[in-house]
Amino acid sequence: MLDLRGRSDVTDYFLICHANSDRQVLAIVDGIEERLARDLDRRPSHVEGRRAAQWVLMDYVDFIVHVFRDERRQFYRLERLWGDAPAVDLSHLTPTARDAGSS
Repeated sequence: MLDLRGRSDVTDYFLICHANSDRQVLAIVDGIEERLARDLDRRPSHVEGRRAAQWVLMDYVDFIVHVFRDERRQFYRLERLWGDAPAVDLSHLTPTARDAGSS
């Protein structure tokens, strides 16, 4: 996750992840949509790229989720493009017991 506050007029954060197949990309996108809708009553204002499943962008206004196929992530290298943005450490987030049982 990149903190873009003060660096972008479009959003505050980018969450960037990747998968090894189209199916995995779509599973991640579906999981994010379902979880944010269920737990936070948040829905994206716009989603693009779902059909091709190579790079899906989910715009939640104050944050944007980018789900790439691994090759696309390596090609576009958003982390390098936004190299001056500090990374947000998410390693402290661990699945809860409830998360482990809900798939």
